[in-house]
Amino acid sequence: MQLSPLQSRLAASLVASCLVIVLYLFLFAPQFAFASDLIEIPRSLDYDDLLDDIADNIASLDERGPLYEPEFSLFDRSIIGRVSDGASSLEVDNPTRFNIDPESTLTYVFEVASISGRSSQEPDTPSYGSRRSLEEAQEVAEGGGHDVLGPDSDPVERRAPSKTLYISVNTCNQPVRISPDQTTVDPPQLTLFVSTSAENTSPGPAKDQDTQKMLVFDEGAVMFNTTLDRDVYFSISAPKVSDDLFTTALPYNYEVALSLDGYYHSYDSSDQPNLYWVDSDASSALLKTQNLTSRSEEVVSTPPYMVFIQNTNNLDLHGIRKSYCGLSNWAQIRPLQDGNSQATIGLRRGAADLTVQEFYISGLNASANYTGIVALNTSLGLQKRQQGGSEGGVVVYDGVPFSTKPNGACTFIFNLTLCTQTQYAVPGNSARFPNGTALAAFYDNYTRTMWDNFEKVLQQTPCQAPPIQKYSLVRDCDDCKQAYKDWLCSVAVPRCEDFSSPDQTYLHMRNINAPFPNGSFVDEEIRSSRGNNTAFNSSRNVEIDTTVQPGPYKEVLPCDYLCYELVRSCPASIGFSCPLPKSIYSFSPSYATLDTTKELSCNYPGSAYLPSAASSLAVSWVLVAIPVLFLLL
Repeated sequence: MQLSPLQSRLAASLVASCLVIVLYLFLFAPQFAFASDLIEIPRSLDYDDLLDDIADNIASLDERGPLYEPEFSLFDRSIIGRVSDGASSLEVDNPTRFNIDPESTLTYVFEVASISGRSSQEPDTPSYGSRRSLEEAQEVAEGGGHDVLGPDSDPVERRAPSKTLYISVNTCNQPVRISPDQTTVDPPQLTLFVSTSAENTSPGPAKDQDTQKMLVFDEGAVMFNTTLDRDVYFSISAPKVSDDLFTTALPYNYEVALSLDGYYHSYDSSDQPNLYWVDSDASSALLKTQNLTSRSEEVVSTPPYMVFIQNTNNLDLHGIRKSYCGLSNWAQIRPLQDGNSQATIGLRRGAADLTVQEFYISGLNASANYTGIVALNTSLGLQKRQQGGSEGGVVVYDGVPFSTKPNGACTFIFNLTLCTQTQYAVPGNSARFPNGTALAAFYDNYTRTMWDNFEKVLQQTPCQAPPIQKYSLVRDCDDCKQAYKDWLCSVAVPRCEDFSSPDQTYLHMRNINAPFPNGSFVDEEIRSSRGNNTAFNSSRNVEIDTTVQPGPYKEVLPCDYLCYELVRSCPASIGFSCPLPKSIYSFSPSYATLDTTKELSCNYPGSAYLPSAASSLAVSWVLVAIPVLFLLL
């Protein structure tokens, strides 16, 4: 059959097309899969490795440094997120000091993006997402589980919990009074303004108060915290300062610190301060802290507190009493950069074998009033070291008032070998004992002699006998030794107050016929009425009058429970006895009753101007009166 020309061309085209298809299939053969060829898909995928790779890639992006950020004239800065002009960017855990002139404002910003690289390392921030297995994802897809990711929520905000930014500022320097006689007005305080609104990137006195928070410094310190979910802008504003009252030659100076863990600068104004006044004489005083430990086996090797002392007549600290750097710059007695100070700092085992920190202050003025303030270095605190924290900070505590005695018969002593808890002023005489060390040696030797005699008497008691042969079923010789030591140290080493101290029920006049150091005498009316009474014209024991020879003074009487505890704890054969309570002839000149409502009501081992400390030493007792030998030493 003869093909027409048109048919011939069609046939040739079909043949060519078939050849092209065959050639394509030969060169580019596609891989087709059938259901029977599929391998079993594992029910659970290894998402951990996959997410680890994602986290590593994201971390590598954070380490590349700041990205290029174009600035387009068509867009506002609030849209792009750039820092406003004039604001200084600050970092966390980097305390920085600045100067500021009166009637001016300095602005700062903390960018929330600056902590994005920290989130994966912070203990309170989980790693990228909550890693879920395929089964959990399938349960959510099938409605069998509750997905924490809502349809309209932001995955970033849901994965990383919000943080808190802690802002703390301390005033280090402030305007100084032109005249020391100007005591009515203190230097004006700085003010902190804080804003988290993009509409107020330069908070200050002239801005809308609805878009910012204003806090006036309190005695040179301010603290503020806010949720860190956006950039935080804040400003420090200095007020106008009167040129008539203060010199403005030097600007204000302050230290600002940001933290994500807590306040770097803080202060504690609780009713019960962390510092206590033990006692003082005319030129020195002893202060101590609360217990640094709660158990005897805990060890504190480095003193965590710093002390600052200021005469109350000096007003340099007014306006900066809660500022650590202000105290460091202006307190009369403070730790110096070369390590020297008028304060001797040490650690001591106190009551219940717990550690306290002590401050022995020397070089004070006689008959003067002072304020003691302590600041805690939180990185050295026991709790901080136990938690393994490394971030530091400073807590300033409320001040404690104390005073020095006039130049008289009282001298402060401490570091006795037997009476280790004796730390107070005792009857002294600067002409015979020029310093406290020599006077302490006298009292130490005297109490040692009394103790040795007591031990010889106690040796006559069968302390190691079986229980049925002991002198008591509830007390033993160790109890007797401790009771005698507490009583002896409070009686043989009397606590001294100046004769000019106001009369109190726990104070008793001693040695009233002797002259004062300046040669004067006690009022003639007092000497004529009580000068012939031994309880008034001599000291508690003869050795004080013959060796020390103090002038007139008042004794803080020992607590009566020390005597009762001694009688209860020791064998009756020794013959200890206590005077009848409230007896004007035997009890009143010898003992006083503990009153926990007063700072100091009687003398006992470790006594101080601290009601809670006194109450903790109180013991329950049964009235015991054996008319054999009154313990009136």
